[in-house]
This record gives sequence, structure tokens and C-alpha cells, in this order.
Amino acid sequence: MSRESQRQRGRAIRTSFGLDGRPEAAPGTDDFLAEVVFAGIWDRPGLAKPDRALCTLAALSVLQRLEPLEPMTGVALDLGLTPRNILEVFVQVGLYAGFVTTETSAAVARKVFEARELSVAPEPPRTDKHEQLDALGREVMAKLHGDRANQGYAAPGNNITGELYPAAIRYGYGELWSRPGLDHRQRMLCAVAAFCAMGLEGQLRKFSKSALNVGLSRQEIVEAVIQTGPYGGFPRALNGLGILSEVL
Repeated sequence: MSRESQRQRGRAIRTSFGLDGRPEAAPGTDDFLAEVVFAGIWDRPGLAKPDRALCTLAALSVLQRLEPLEPMTGVALDLGLTPRNILEVFVQVGLYAGFVTTETSAAVARKVFEARELSVAPEPPRTDKHEQLDALGREVMAKLHGDRANQGYAAPGNNITGELYPAAIRYGYGELWSRPGLDHRQRMLCAVAAFCAMGLEGQLRKFSKSALNVGLSRQEIVEAVIQTGPYGGFPRALNGLGILSEVL
């Protein structure tokens, strides 16, 4: 495919996303981004576009790129994600970037929902006892990480990390990974994208290997990292791919 053909393809994708009409950042950048981002990244095989939207929302949220997060919320809706799906992305990655990012990202998304007259049904509070959440958390950890669930900072005998990690088991794995709105496969895509965008190499190494345990293929994991390139920077995406080359 020639460069001009690739640009035309990228422009068509950008138009289908409703992202036309913005002022050009600098002379020639519209064509450059059409070629590199939309044709070069969004049009790659190996990962469906709704999944790419999940990864993009995750990266924009953890990095608090709130201005582009608003139109990307609209793109995600147009690709078939529901308002609840989108909000759950922000909940999931808030575990990694801080829940203040959940609140600010959700506020941006809700403006898009309101403009489209979309609503999210309220949900009754969970009634699980702490013991139930702890047991569920250990079960989810084992499903995701297998024998590695209790290694490193997750080791039960570590008196230092043990001051915090039981809360991660209870509320992270026990509650957040079990919430409706996203399945484990989708939450893992969000986690991989978030860790790559933030440059959290230890977590990316652990979770990218675990992603195979929830139904993601090797190629889908690679594509989830590639998808973060235009939003978190290509150096971090390349670092992430370097990690995948080791663990996969």
C-alpha cells in the first residue's frame, strides 16, 4: 500500500470515528496522524476495534489526558461499548493509577453520555463479607496468575508488603475484578494497556503472561501494547514490547 493510499485509509477511519473538523496541530500533521495512528495502529489486524478502544480509554485515563478522552468516549460508544463498559475501564485502571483518575475520567465520560441521552443504571451495594471477598480474591488471583499468584510482593510471608497487599487481594481481585460491566479478558486488556502507558514494567511483565490465562492470544496482548503507542508514547510501547518478547 502506498503512503497516499494509507493516508486515505487513515482519513476514512478518522472520519468514521467522528474525529474530523479539529484544527490541525501543525502543518501536515493531519496526514501524518492519519497514516501513523489511524491506518498504522487502529487498522492493524490482531485486535478488534472495540478492544482497541478499551486499551485507548485505559491509557488516556491513567495518564489523565482528559481532553482527548472525551471524543474517545464517543468513539468507544460508536464501536459498541456501553456506558457501563466505559466506566468500568476507569474503575479498573484506577486501581493502578489512583482512584482520583476514576472520578475525573468518569466525569468527562458522563458529559458524553448526557449529550447522547444515555444513562447508567444504579447498582445496589455489595453485601459480601470481608471473608468472602478475601476468598474470592485468592480464587481470582489463582485463575489469573497460577503459581505466580503468591510470589514477589504478593508473597504471604512478606511482612512489609503484607501491610497493604491483603487489601489488594480483598478489594482489587475480590471486588474490582469481579464487578459486572467487563469480563476478565476485557479487564486484562485494560490492565496491560495501563501498565504499559505508565511504564510499570514489573506489573506488565506479570500481567502480560497472565493474560494468556483469561483467553487472550499472544497477538492480542502484543496489539494491546502497540495500541498505547499514540497515547502514551512510542518509547514506552517499545519498552513494553521488549518485555513481551521476554515473557511470551
